[in-house]
Amino acid sequence: MSTRPSVGILALQGDVREHVSALAAAGADPVPVRRASELDGVDGLLIPGGESTTISRLARIFDLTDPIRKRIAAGMPAYGSCAGMIMLANTVLDGRPDHEGFGGMDVVVRRNAFGRQVDSFSADVPVVGLEGEPVHAVFIRAPWVESAGADVRVLARISGGPADGRIVAARQGALLATSFHPELTGDRRIHALFVEMVREQQ
Repeated sequence: MSTRPSVGILALQGDVREHVSALAAAGADPVPVRRASELDGVDGLLIPGGESTTISRLARIFDLTDPIRKRIAAGMPAYGSCAGMIMLANTVLDGRPDHEGFGGMDVVVRRNAFGRQVDSFSADVPVVGLEGEPVHAVFIRAPWVESAGADVRVLARISGGPADGRIVAARQGALLATSFHPELTGDRRIHALFVEMVREQQ
């Protein structure tokens, strides 16, 4: 078993470079993925933040939508951050009619739930399974999970304010999703959790 799994980063749009650095620091070999042949060679896939409708459109253009769906359905670990959470959700509220996600997680996600870009904020969020201090989470036009199925484990909820109690991190089997952007801080615990999930599936 490889000690450094190969983790793809969907490199169509979004903050790819930051995730490359975070994954490398967390013990993985990051691989940008822009075509199906690159997807074939990775052990797991990270879907970064950005704009979910743009990621959806580019995934169709690059013929990646169906290959990613099939790999996820076959058990490939995947982690979606912010827009990536939207792409992994089975149901999306307030999305465009032409949105096509990858699915896999039995969650209902509300797009741009926390408001517009000007409403971006950060908060300290305790995450189940992570030792030490709460994660300093950065929310940028972030979604939240409206509801989760019985097989979904809620890992974090926002505390305080009008969004009090909303789900902002969840896991279902080999799938992980967060509303926030862990790549924008120096805290690599979320990425390390995902890398460990990938190792478990090797």
